[in-house]
Order: sequence, then C-alpha cells, then structure tokens
Amino acid sequence: MLRREFIASLAALVATPGLAQESVEPGLQTKGNGMPFDAQGVVDLARGLSRHNYRAPRRVPTAWTDISYEDYVSIWFDGRNALWEGQDETPLRMDVFAPGLYFPNPIDIYVVEEGVARSLAFDLGVFDKTDKFPDLPIDETLGYSGLRLRAELEKPGIYQEFAVFQGASYFRAIGTGDIYGTSARGLAIDTAEPQGEEFPEFRAYWLEKPAPGAPSFTLHALLDSPSCTGAYTFQITPGAPLTMEVTARVFPRRDCDNIGIAPLTSMFQYDQTNRHMFADFRPAVHDADGLLMLNGAGETIWRPLANPKALQVSAFVDENPHGFGLMQRARKFSDFADLQALYHRRPGVWIEPLEGWGKGTVSLIEIPTPSEIYDNIVCYWRPEGGLGRGSEAEFRYRLTWGDETAYGQGLEVLNTMIGAAFENNGTIVAIDFAPGEGVPEDLSEITKVIQASAGEVSTGVLQRNPETGGPRLAFKFHPGDEKLIEFRAQLRVGDAALSEVWLYRWTAA
Repeated sequence: MLRREFIASLAALVATPGLAQESVEPGLQTKGNGMPFDAQGVVDLARGLSRHNYRAPRRVPTAWTDISYEDYVSIWFDGRNALWEGQDETPLRMDVFAPGLYFPNPIDIYVVEEGVARSLAFDLGVFDKTDKFPDLPIDETLGYSGLRLRAELEKPGIYQEFAVFQGASYFRAIGTGDIYGTSARGLAIDTAEPQGEEFPEFRAYWLEKPAPGAPSFTLHALLDSPSCTGAYTFQITPGAPLTMEVTARVFPRRDCDNIGIAPLTSMFQYDQTNRHMFADFRPAVHDADGLLMLNGAGETIWRPLANPKALQVSAFVDENPHGFGLMQRARKFSDFADLQALYHRRPGVWIEPLEGWGKGTVSLIEIPTPSEIYDNIVCYWRPEGGLGRGSEAEFRYRLTWGDETAYGQGLEVLNTMIGAAFENNGTIVAIDFAPGEGVPEDLSEITKVIQASAGEVSTGVLQRNPETGGPRLAFKFHPGDEKLIEFRAQLRVGDAALSEVWLYRWTAA
C-alpha cells in the first residue's frame, strides 16, 4: 500500500464513530478487517492534521455528561471482559472506561496484532453497574473514555493495574506496590496564562499486542488541539519502579510560546512549612513535596513545594537538563497518618531527557488550594522561544514512577520545617539532610551557605539529628516589610558540594 493511501485509511479509521453494540461473545471485541499499521503512520497523520483547521471531536449525548459523580462510579468495567483475557500466553490485559460526566469526548481505540490495526467496538455490555446507574441513550456517538493496563506484577495469574490513560492527554502510572498520585500529560499549552489554559486531547490510541513473555508494552497515541497536533509512542515497562520511554512528535498549528513538554500535575496542600494554616488532624497532605532538578551544569536542586496565597510561577533557566521531577520524599505512614489516602505510597515521577533539549526553563506553577481534592501543582520543560507555527519538534524522554527520590548528587533534603521563633522573634527554617558518605564527624568542618534575596538572615546552626542520623541546618530570618524572599542554602566541605542545593520562596501570610 502506498504511504498516502495508508495515511488516508488511518485518518478514515480515526474519523469513523465507534458503533454501539451488544456483544455476541463476552469481552472486548474488534470490528472490521483492519488495516496495516506502523508508528510512522501516526506521525504522518498528526503532521497532516496540523496543516488543517482544528475540528472539535464528537461528543456523547448530553444525558451522559449530565449525570452525577455517584452515577458515574456506579458503572465499572468487568475484568472478565478484558482484552486478551483467557490468552495466558499474552502478558497484558486492557480494560476500558465508560464515557460521561467529566469525559464527554469518546476516544478511538485500536488493537494492533501482527501489524494490522482493528478498531475496538463500543459495547455497554462489558461494564457492570448497580441499579442506581441511570437509563441513558445508546447511539453511534458513544465510545470509551480511556483505557487501563494490567499485568502479572507480583503473583502468577493475578493481573494488577499499572497505568491509566484517561481525560484530555492525562495519564498515570505506578510502580509495583504504590498507589496513584502525580499524573503526567502529553502536552501543556498556556498554563497559568491570563487567557486560560488549553488542554490538548489524545484522540486515538493504538495498543500493540505483546509477544509471549514480553517485559514491555507499546502504546501509540494521536494528540489534537486548536494549537497543536502530536504523535506519541509509549514503551512501558511495569515493575518497581515503572518506566516509560516516550517519543513525542509535536506539530504546532500556531506560534506556541508557552508550551510545556513532559508536564506533570500533582497536589500539595500542606506540610511542616505551612501546617499552621490548616485545622486538620493529619501532619501533612500532599501527593508530592518537592521539585527535584539535575541541571545541565550537574547541580542538584531541591525546591520544596508551596501552597501560596496567590498564583506563583517559577522558571529555572537551564540548558540540556539531565532530569527533573516531582518527588514524594515523605515515605512513612506517620508522615501523614492517613488510613484512606495513603499518601506515603504515592510515587515520585522523574523525567530524564534521552537527548539534548537545548535551552529553556523548568517551569513550576503553584496554585492556591483550600482542599486536597484539587491538583494545584504543574511542572514542565518550556523550550526557549517556544515552537513556531508549521515547525516540527521531537522530544524523547524517560518517565520513572516509583519510590526513588535521589537522582542527583549530594545529601538529600529529607524535610523542611518553617515556623515562628521564640516569642515570635523572627521565623525559623530547619532543613534536615540525609546521612551519607563524606559527612565529617566534626560538623564544624562543614561550611553553611545561606543566601537570601532580602531581609535579615542569621549565619545558621548545624547539628546532627539523632533520628535521621544526618545533619540539620537551622537559621532565623526577619523579613521586615518584605513580602517575598528567595532563599538558597547548601552544605559544603571545602570547595565540594556536600548536599543538594535547597531553594525556597517565602511569602508573607
């Protein structure tokens, strides 16, 4: 088949609504004879779409989006109907999610076997539901809202979920033993801009059937939005940790200045930096507690997250970063004392570029939130100069989801505590560092580097924390009339860095 015929056929598949049906046989079913598939076809399709005006995706009937949250959670996928269920030689299972509520746009899903892609037919019969689920109309506009992947992770014959792709270009994953926390996205556009953010959507997925015993699984996705199109390939290897190797090809329809590559979204409400602001029995509430960066110069930076009074945007200028990510360094149950949310089991997510990304910034957006139900943290790579209309850009990177939180060099920052000094005479900052090689027995041999953009700051005190075994740096500051102070601190021995660089933005309450 000629390339142009292949692309035309692929585009026709994506544009064709999925037909609602009742299964003759139980389980997810494909329809039609299919068509030849390769990953380059998705790239060519995204490139071709970028040359035309954006067309909004079809929507499910309004009755489906008008349902309540309680209605939506009263329908769920029956795992006995999973793709490849009963095929013991296939090491992967795929479930699907119902449309409706927050998911008005159905997603086209294709199954690729032996190089042939076949569309997955919509079938309400693959779901189970309670008698509270409303009687809703069934027509040709319906389709699934996303997919879930499961594999044998801990016990033979038990297929546990490890990744979910659902909602705009959002996806989540977990290392074995963790629970879902921070999410990733395919692309971020105009985040925190006054005109509002644009949310690109994955419009179609192609899941390749893995070979028997395969340790990794391949998913392709087509992204579309008014400003950009994109072609994505995810090579997913579950385990502890889980890794995803991502290849993203982006095709802007317009000049995109504020465009975010490899965006992460998370939640931070409070910890020991702002505990006094919340009347809650738990010591802390967050999915992640810091932004970790290993910049192009080899410097390791830890920036504790904040829940500010007003929107905060931070930009960390860099060239060819080695990596960055949102980490959850609080790993003990006692850090949160939450028997339901289990925040201590939320994974950190590390982003490692697999090639030079050039100049740009690691952007961190912190949005005020009164509650843990709202995601309020976003970070991403923002290329210098953005991406121009009609251009093409490729970004390759690895996502690692798991418990590891030290990807750079130097003693890790374990915790940051901030509060009023005795008789409210200034503010005290205490930073606990992990123990490690290179820490002299005599802590006086360590140089304390403390810098502030404003205010009066003490020289600091360094002591050994008997619980952690590592050093604690504490200092006091008086902000005066200042409303914002940028802090930087590090431990050094001679000319060598002993610890990560600790950065913090303090704002007046």
